[in-house]
Amino acid sequence: QVQLVESGGGLVQAGGSLRLSCSASGKIMVVRDINWYRQTPGNQREFVARILQNEDTDYADSVKGRFTISRDDAKLMSYLQMNSVTPEDTAVYYCAIDATVVGFPLLTYWGQGTQVTVSS
Repeated sequence: QVQLVESGGGLVQAGGSLRLSCSASGKIMVVRDINWYRQTPGNQREFVARILQNEDTDYADSVKGRFTISRDDAKLMSYLQMNSVTPEDTAVYYCAIDATVVGFPLLTYWGQGTQVTVSS
């Protein structure tokens, strides 16, 4: 149906920047909301940022002013620009999209995640 692949994770020093990418493929008709979440071991997945189809955005308080979410519907891509990162941003980052696919109703699809590690 839909494949989501996150990339761009890695090791970065505190205060640095990183840009995560989320690439979607499949028989996608429409992508509505795109969300980024993150998860650390032993904790629940937490919301990071959202961009709606009309490109309105929403951010978790912990990343507001530092992270920027964007989308390129022509390329079926989403990006999460992470600036001024701190060790507390260390997590596995996941992309999730709400999309309609040929033959299926609106569903949420998840990627496999990409690890971001911020060193102090």
